[in-house]
Amino acid sequence: MGCDRSAPGRVRSTDVRATLVIVLAAALVAGLATAPEGASAKGPSVRGELTRLERRGAIDAATAHRYRASWTAAQKTLRRLRGARRGELHAVLANVDATAASRRLTASRLPSLMLTVQRNRAWWATSPFPRYGQRTQFSGSQLVWQYYPGQGWQIQWLGTFGRANGLWMMKTKDRELRALLDEAIGLAAQRAGGLAFEYLFRFNGGRPPWVSGLAQGTALSALARGAVRLKDPKYFKAARSALGIFRTPPPSGVRVRTDAGAHYLQYSYAPKLRILNGFVQSLNGLHDFAALANDDEGRRLFDAGEAELRRELPRFDTGAWSLYSRPGRESDLGYHKLLRDFLRGLCDRLEGDRRETTVAPPAAERQTGGAAPTPTTTTPAKVEKTPNPAPYCRTAQRFTKDLTTPPVLTVDDRALRAKRTGNLRFGLSKVSTVAVTVRRGDRLVLARTLRLGHGRHTLALKPAKAGPLAVALRAVDLAGNVGTARMTLHVRPAPKRQ
Repeated sequence: MGCDRSAPGRVRSTDVRATLVIVLAAALVAGLATAPEGASAKGPSVRGELTRLERRGAIDAATAHRYRASWTAAQKTLRRLRGARRGELHAVLANVDATAASRRLTASRLPSLMLTVQRNRAWWATSPFPRYGQRTQFSGSQLVWQYYPGQGWQIQWLGTFGRANGLWMMKTKDRELRALLDEAIGLAAQRAGGLAFEYLFRFNGGRPPWVSGLAQGTALSALARGAVRLKDPKYFKAARSALGIFRTPPPSGVRVRTDAGAHYLQYSYAPKLRILNGFVQSLNGLHDFAALANDDEGRRLFDAGEAELRRELPRFDTGAWSLYSRPGRESDLGYHKLLRDFLRGLCDRLEGDRRETTVAPPAAERQTGGAAPTPTTTTPAKVEKTPNPAPYCRTAQRFTKDLTTPPVLTVDDRALRAKRTGNLRFGLSKVSTVAVTVRRGDRLVLARTLRLGHGRHTLALKPAKAGPLAVALRAVDLAGNVGTARMTLHVRPAPKRQ
């Protein structure tokens, strides 16, 4: 996992192995941003904003000069490139130019923006074309970067803090953990009244800079754990500052007030989209920070989100599989397992809270006459204030069971008319690939293979003549479990012409 320090500027791809390393989504970003030279006509240019920040004293002259040089070098490289390489660097520069044009090129954003420009300029000029979704680390850095087709290389904050949590779990990588946390804090932007780890590219309709409750929650865990492991309160301070987006509504933050409390968004630019795995992980991060830092605001933010999650959770359970988001889209296999794991994490945390409310008897009672120790007792008031972990534990167990439960198919027993189009109707318990065959004796009448979600489905069928049809359905779910159903469909004669 270490960097190749013998060759500055070189890169190495890495398989980032940490429990909380997650890809935000697997979707191509449609189209390129506006041209790097054209956006300035609609607003301030990058060079103009650098000059403004320098005159205001937000950055010093040396920093402004260094960033101007990086920007000029990237534009020169862009003019030399052709094809897809030009398109990738073009998109990166366009995002920076659009940030300047919208007057959001702040002093705190400049380090991450310009680092992104430098990394992409070097990569697209000399390095091999990456695979879709490839991740890498650059020499001398602990950050995780990811290639997003059409948007170039971007800091993958979720992967970066997932890696931090992985280093923390190893217990022998404290130097790397400290370096990673320090590097990340140095690239955080001021947003929503505190520190925010912003994404600086276009994604699924969102324009930069945007933030993710999922990534920021993972950051809270890593920072709080780092503060304890490294015995350095500055990481608690950074985590406390990173609470800002959880108290602030979108688009600056991710907090959406609800009747029960608050929902924390996956994407700050999508206030109506509810993605459960990101919400649960944001609560895990808030819980870790509140518990390790003994922080009252962290507890309040956690409690508001937990109350809402308790209400939302049943809506994401179909009874046979999980929903990824609402409106109802079922999880793919990876996201189903991910949600299960996050719920397990929340279950474990809350069960730990309940255990900590157990109070040992006074020392005098424990030292009497060599008698057997008195069983510990629980303070009812403390237990009552601790959220009940049961819904999260049960749902995680059920989602685990879903991984080995075959899909269930049910076919409606209804008659069709010959020479008239009718519908073959059937139900499916979970997202699966369904093969449908219809035969009249040995003759194949219909064969279709479809990827279908849970619920009721219809398939148009126009029988040529009356008589029985043998219907067979075979469903294979995302985990490879197989379910089948068979029935005889009766076809009545076509009505006689008058």
